[in-house]
Amino acid sequence: MANNQTTQKFDLEDRTLEFAKKVIDLLKQLPRNSINLEMVSQGVRSVGSIGANYREANDALGKKDFYMRMKISRKEAKESKYWLELILHNNPDLKAQIKPLTDEVIELIKIFSAILNKAAQNRI
Repeated sequence: MANNQTTQKFDLEDRTLEFAKKVIDLLKQLPRNSINLEMVSQGVRSVGSIGANYREANDALGKKDFYMRMKISRKEAKESKYWLELILHNNPDLKAQIKPLTDEVIELIKIFSAILNKAAQNRI
């Protein structure tokens, strides 16, 4: 029995996957140096974890597992926002490409927060 608590018109799993692909495409454009290598590895880990944990949340059998996985998805989205901001700080010429990604991850954080709030209300 899956926890399908999204009421959005889109498939959130597909949206997180598309976000991850766009971020990874951006990361591939960064010049290869030690600072960027760390940002690339952390950025890839964060964006990959958003969708993976969201999928596991919807596959979870219990409310506790669902809630935990959704919290992890939101945390990873916040980390992705941090890495995007750090990339922008070090590569200001990529502002036009990073701004839409930052806007998207902020929207994902809002959606995850709304789902968590609804789940928390149902837990009481």
